[in-house]
Amino acid sequence: MGVSKQMTSTLACVVVLAALGPGIAGYLSGRLEAVKSAERSLRSLEVRLHEMEAREARPVSFPTACLPQPAPPAQPAEPTESHMRVPTAAALPDDHPRRKHTHRADEQFPWLSEPFDEPETAD
Repeated sequence: MGVSKQMTSTLACVVVLAALGPGIAGYLSGRLEAVKSAERSLRSLEVRLHEMEAREARPVSFPTACLPQPAPPAQPAEPTESHMRVPTAAALPDDHPRRKHTHRADEQFPWLSEPFDEPETAD
């Protein structure tokens, strides 16, 4: 009985494909079922969440109707002195008294102008 190498390899491929076909189909159907199950679970959780939100949400009702508010007072046509901004020190001229410093740090804290002494190291 002489079977050629080509026939042997063909039969081997057919046997392998016959085993792989149902295995792959079973794997894919299992994955598809897992996805459908997860989707059903997600939808049920969404429904429960919407029910909880609907229970907690209470409509706001006022005992009486809202009354119209009076109009705000009219603004003056030209700004008065109280509406004007106070200029910052940077916008003032150099000789302005508010621009000059009223104190110096070394006058308040004389130790700031003293030289720094290195601490002694323990040997």
